Amino acid sequence: MNRIRERKEMALLPPIQIALDLLDLPRAIRIAEEAVKGILEETRDDSKAWVELGTPLIKSEGMNAIREMRDKFPQLTICADMKTMDAGATEVEMAAKAGANVVFVLGCSPDSCISEAVLAAKKYGVKIAADLISVTDPEKRAVELEKMGVDIVNIHVGLDQQVLGIKPVELVRRIAAAISGKAMISAAGGLNSETAVQAWEAGADIIIVGGSLYKAASPEESVRKIIQSLKSGKPIVSKEFVKYDSEHLVEAFMKVSTANVSDAMHRTGELRGLKPVWVGAPGDLKFAGPAVTVRTYNGDWSAPVQAIDHAKQGDILVVDACQGEIAIWGELATHSCISKGVAAVIIDGAVRDIDDIRKLKFPVYARYFTPTAGEPKGFGEINVPIEVCGRKVEPGDWIIGDESGVVVVPRGNAMEMANRAIDVLERENRIREEIKRGSTLGQTAYLRKWDVKK
Repeated sequence: MNRIRERKEMALLPPIQIALDLLDLPRAIRIAEEAVKGILEETRDDSKAWVELGTPLIKSEGMNAIREMRDKFPQLTICADMKTMDAGATEVEMAAKAGANVVFVLGCSPDSCISEAVLAAKKYGVKIAADLISVTDPEKRAVELEKMGVDIVNIHVGLDQQVLGIKPVELVRRIAAAISGKAMISAAGGLNSETAVQAWEAGADIIIVGGSLYKAASPEESVRKIIQSLKSGKPIVSKEFVKYDSEHLVEAFMKVSTANVSDAMHRTGELRGLKPVWVGAPGDLKFAGPAVTVRTYNGDWSAPVQAIDHAKQGDILVVDACQGEIAIWGELATHSCISKGVAAVIIDGAVRDIDDIRKLKFPVYARYFTPTAGEPKGFGEINVPIEVCGRKVEPGDWIIGDESGVVVVPRGNAMEMANRAIDVLERENRIREEIKRGSTLGQTAYLRKWDVKK
């Protein structure tokens, strides 16, 4: 707590470390230029703008990326996120000679690796930051790292942890209470204009910002909001670069497309072979909700209709009708769904009353359209595991649909996939901005560079 009071009394803003977790150096430089401009115009202080070459960028471009970033920003602190776990002295020397001021090693590295890195850093006049990602006892290790001479203890919630809802602020608070203050604390993990000030108040000396800059249409505007929140001591609400919890999955999935979800799931999840009864205006055919599952047989519409009574508002009925060509659904069942608040119906089988359902403007997907109805024989089951379009669907799995089709997300990792899909969308938004500025998709993605070499 003393650490926090002293900072407020000094009224000093922390440095903003721009984490560039990209693959291509020209894109990274353009984003860094925009973000640095925003920081310097807001602070009038070169020491407040740190530029970090993220691990993907270093792996993609090598030490040359550090050299070029140093040439581009000769007056700024350049950080190299090497994630070193072995050969500490060698990798520190490499980064230092290329122009880095701060070299990141993994805090879970062997003590001998850390010690060698610290000695090499003194030799070459750079600082060592130790990243606590994957450390099992962060407070204990932070104390050990500080005693070994590490300059910065980095509290880092990685991308694969952020999508699970893990945040760095509480850990910052615990580390700030554990160490003596000889080492600085940096914080990273999805920070934006809402959360950066929380991390600073918790005890962070350096605020590391990645996705909310390199995925932003305007990194300059995004970083300005972060600095303004730090100046005022009040979070600025952000509708972008937000991670959603399990209570807000509808909102999260409604923000993205089925294409985004498919990409997040490595091109899986699609329920193939279905077509919508009604499309409407662009964006009208959009839904997301948990599944109420039904197993029935060709033409047996008893269980599908009864399932409406089992559904809650916002649920989606998913029916395995054995790909039958006799209808198990029609206009009256659709009317019942609307009155009950069901969000959509998915049928691996047949539906009729197409014209009437279209008038109702309700999302129904089916394999076949037919005028022929079946009979309520009562052989079906409700809320049991089913197979639809060759894919297993369990009660409570998440169903997302739009004009591109329908995807299913297993309920156990729905929060993760929702956040990963949002990450896909946000990265695409940055590409859209670059195309809007005159680039092309091929140029922005550097396709020729990444083509398989023959």
